[in-house]
Amino acid sequence: MNAETGYLQKKYHVAVGNPAPRFVSRITKNTYAMVLAGGRGSRLHQLTDWRAKPAVPFGGKFRIIDFALSNCVNSGIRRIGVATQYKSHSLIQHIQRGWSFLNGQFGEFVDLLPAQQRVSENYWYKGTADAVFQNLDILRASNPDFVLILAGDHVYKMDYGKLLAFHVDSKADMTVACLEVPINDATAFGVIGVDEHARVVEFAEKPDHPASIPGKPDKSLASMGIYVFNTKFLFEQLIRDADDPNSSHDFGKDLIPYLVGKYRVYAQSFEHSCVGMSNGNLPYWRDVGTIDSYWEANMELTKVLPDLNMYDQEWPIWTHQEQLPPAKFVFDEEDRRGMAIDSLVSGGCIVSGSTVRRSLLFSDVRVNGFCTIEDSVLLPNVDVGQHVTLKRVIVDKNCNLPDGLIVGVNQEEDRKRFHVSPNGVTLITPDMLGQKTHRFR
Repeated sequence: MNAETGYLQKKYHVAVGNPAPRFVSRITKNTYAMVLAGGRGSRLHQLTDWRAKPAVPFGGKFRIIDFALSNCVNSGIRRIGVATQYKSHSLIQHIQRGWSFLNGQFGEFVDLLPAQQRVSENYWYKGTADAVFQNLDILRASNPDFVLILAGDHVYKMDYGKLLAFHVDSKADMTVACLEVPINDATAFGVIGVDEHARVVEFAEKPDHPASIPGKPDKSLASMGIYVFNTKFLFEQLIRDADDPNSSHDFGKDLIPYLVGKYRVYAQSFEHSCVGMSNGNLPYWRDVGTIDSYWEANMELTKVLPDLNMYDQEWPIWTHQEQLPPAKFVFDEEDRRGMAIDSLVSGGCIVSGSTVRRSLLFSDVRVNGFCTIEDSVLLPNVDVGQHVTLKRVIVDKNCNLPDGLIVGVNQEEDRKRFHVSPNGVTLITPDMLGQKTHRFR
């Protein structure tokens, strides 16, 4: 710890001295977090036909956006805006029901900021920077010292207070959170180059030939889409960008490349603010943007010691939780035994004389007799008929699986009715089954 950081901890009352310090301070209390949650997530195919990607269920009882919002609350950031756009009904409903515990009398809130053509009647949100620009009046009314820009569609646990303390310590105009990724995957990210003081000297958005980290030829330093700005500086740059007819009004494509070299832009490695890292483990961060990555991230949670600790009471993941009865397993006969092995089973579920292995059952799932479910993810309110076999399957919310259905055994047959991913994970939705159900999920 340098003298400047020590001064900041004293000045801003940053919590120190315990095994998992939280950097709750005047800095975090004077920060407004803007969560960008308007994207569809088209690579999730039919899973996002009727919901935005941040509203997709994850981990047995949560939705993806819960991780960014929980990080804010746990970090002491209680003024939050959520910018929505694509098919946002279920996302808005979830936030209204699950995040209303913040107390407006103490300046705590989650603002829902749907695209409203606030600046012009000719367009909605045109890019990530434009989504923030169109809500400048709301940011001004909150009068924060700092603005934290977040993506609402990643799964991770992060103490934003540490990122903010680094930003102030560095006397930065802007700070980018970053992590190491395999160089072959870096074409999907903004790739950063830094000097020995962590100042950003290069930035390329989704380059065809990503630069490697010095001394690590197989790794690149990638932006996480998490940015800290001094408020006045952000306003100036958003207004400048909005007036540029050649800009696409995106942070990665336009703003950051313009700022690097002209202003004090710094990068903090995720490992310095990641919560729950075990010794020797890599920081946990997942972009669950494809069917395969979504399935894999959920399957990881069934391990004996998963990389993501959801049982951490010091850094809980908050969500909307319905009042449901406990999960129930019935029948104990030789060929009809209700049981779940290496699985996560949520409240309201009943497993009746069937076997569930290495799977996640979200709330209110009913599994009737003589079924085998392996390596599968069943979203809420799924009803599984008798003698059903599922292997490496994702079943969307509100599906009623008919008796005798077999999925995940013959991919050629599965492709005739369902979506099969490149790695052989099958997605089933009510529409694929020809079932009528409410669209808002």
